[in-house]
Amino acid sequence: MLPFEKFIGLFSVVRGYNIMMICIAQYLTAIFILSRQPLRQVLLDPRLFAIVLAGALAVAGGYIINAFYDQEKDLINKPTRTLMERMVGQHTKLSLYFILNFLSVIVASYVSFRAVLFFSIYIFMMWFYSHRIKKIVLVGNIVSGILSIIPFFAIFVYYHNFQKIIFVHAAFLYYLLLAKDFVKDLQNIKGDFALGYHTIATDYGERSSKQLITVLIGLTLVCIYFLTAFPDTGSMKYYFILTAIILLGGFLPILWKGRTQIHYAFLRNLLKVIIVVGVFCIALIRR
Repeated sequence: MLPFEKFIGLFSVVRGYNIMMICIAQYLTAIFILSRQPLRQVLLDPRLFAIVLAGALAVAGGYIINAFYDQEKDLINKPTRTLMERMVGQHTKLSLYFILNFLSVIVASYVSFRAVLFFSIYIFMMWFYSHRIKKIVLVGNIVSGILSIIPFFAIFVYYHNFQKIIFVHAAFLYYLLLAKDFVKDLQNIKGDFALGYHTIATDYGERSSKQLITVLIGLTLVCIYFLTAFPDTGSMKYYFILTAIILLGGFLPILWKGRTQIHYAFLRNLLKVIIVVGVFCIALIRR
């Protein structure tokens, strides 16, 4: 097997693209929301770098253990990507999982003992989610969303910044991630049925799942209302008004008319676009 193939397989397993976006989002959050220090000072802060790196390593490990438990289901729902990821053996995945988690704790130790404790608990929760919680109806989705935004709270704690606007931003992101997770359940309903996974879509039907997603989009729009009212949002308010509202406004009709995996894949990608664009628009907050 060619080394390049293994690299591509590993990059897919650890969701390298997602991790890069998380790191970029953390630095942009630190620069434009949390810190009032000069740009150079923030970028060269070794403790901030350690927090971001420790989080990236822990999240990569979380993706690996999640893929380890979900391999059979993903083979049904995402056969092409799963076949690519199977180029990396299960033993290699587990070895890498322990190495990444160990490195995460080591890097966190550079910051403080509290950082070590924080990331140790985070690593345990990601394993427990993949092993047990993920299969619990609704609870699995809620915990998945929480685990997705926890790395950002490490940055908030580091800067001791807990302004109201930060929590509204976090709620906005959380509701979008939760909606994306429920759309993913609609997209993966075939594999969930086949392997006995319990989700809102499998247990209560697609209509109930769509109703819940609609509520989450409504809560997202409420967050947008408050974010545009905050003067500290700066020029990012145009992202919320022109991008989020327009895209979310088109999201709901497609959701209710959608019946196939193609529709749900499109909607999931649409939410990803909103999130990714939002990450880069953080730079507009001070403009």
